[in-house]
Amino acid sequence: MPIKNRFSELQPEIAAWRQDLHAHPELLFDTHRTAGLVAERLAAFGCDEVVTGIGRTGVVGVIKGRSDTSGHVVGLRADMDALPIPEETGVDYASTVPGKMHACGHDGHTAMLLGAAKYLCETRNFDGTAVVIFQPAEEGGGGGREMCEDGLMNRFGIQEVYGMHNWPGIETGKFAIRPGAFFAATDIFEIEIEGKGGHAAFPHQTIDPTVIASHIVLAGQSIASRNADPVEQVVMSITSFETSSHAYNVIPQTVKLKGTARTMSTAMRDLVEERLTKIVEGTAENFGATGRINYIRNYPVTVNHPAQTEFAAEVATKVAGDCADAELVMGGEDFAFMLEERPGAYILMGNGASARLHHPEYNFDDDAIPAGCSWWAEIVEQRMPAA
Repeated sequence: MPIKNRFSELQPEIAAWRQDLHAHPELLFDTHRTAGLVAERLAAFGCDEVVTGIGRTGVVGVIKGRSDTSGHVVGLRADMDALPIPEETGVDYASTVPGKMHACGHDGHTAMLLGAAKYLCETRNFDGTAVVIFQPAEEGGGGGREMCEDGLMNRFGIQEVYGMHNWPGIETGKFAIRPGAFFAATDIFEIEIEGKGGHAAFPHQTIDPTVIASHIVLAGQSIASRNADPVEQVVMSITSFETSSHAYNVIPQTVKLKGTARTMSTAMRDLVEERLTKIVEGTAENFGATGRINYIRNYPVTVNHPAQTEFAAEVATKVAGDCADAELVMGGEDFAFMLEERPGAYILMGNGASARLHHPEYNFDDDAIPAGCSWWAEIVEQRMPAA
């Protein structure tokens, strides 16, 4: 079962869709143009039902097979949003929106799932129902969570759900996957240290929050090096350090820090929050200042279910010849919310030697389209074989 010939025929058309989406990137839930085009095409393909507004701007298409003796319903999900990054690819179809670009390949994901939907509507060579899910706001907005909270799984009777992400560094059109924890939980935090500001020439008359915050930045690294089991995965990064004064001769009154913690288990997630809170409050108190932290649990760990992962890998092997064992990824993925509600699997598909994800020179490789479309279509046809 190699790449389906139909997708080789459709590749130029799907690539044109992808390049149009690339030229018109939209952020978070503001995917109105993208969602409109998706809904319009799904209706034109002949989907049995097209629903908009799930998770604010999400779109869902329902495709019934030739028969439905199994009563099985499989969901396929693609993300639609772009990133707030100025594009530097130089391609003819580069972003027409200043400061925004498809730097993560969601344009490719959307186009490939549209291609799969077109094929499934044409053939309907399966026994059951396929539900194609086009999700907004993967890049930090939690669109997957909002679609689930809108009743996605129950409303459409979804029993299993599958997702895909392109991956630079893997040969174009090849696949990689792993069971269990795959992508990290991605928590964020804001810290405020309030001391006593004053003249920089008289530090003894102040309580300097920059010194206190610096101690917190360094002490935070001890969570990974001295609190976590060495075989556990944890990353704690302070990414923003902002003082209330930008003058050369003023010790500020407050310092604000921002950062992110990445973990692969609930226990480690709990440990990081507990230790970081104690470090912030205790360090500030020791210096006579006040420390406050707002720790926000964002995306959970993306956990692939064993049986569905094995099946997804089998399909990938049939499409591409093999399927590699993927490494753990400390990046986050809000497909995790869907996998918490239903069994399923998330797979990586190669994007070749492109720039890395979230880089201004990144571009999705249109040569990957036939493989990606074939994988999604075969997930449906193999999971729900025609009666």
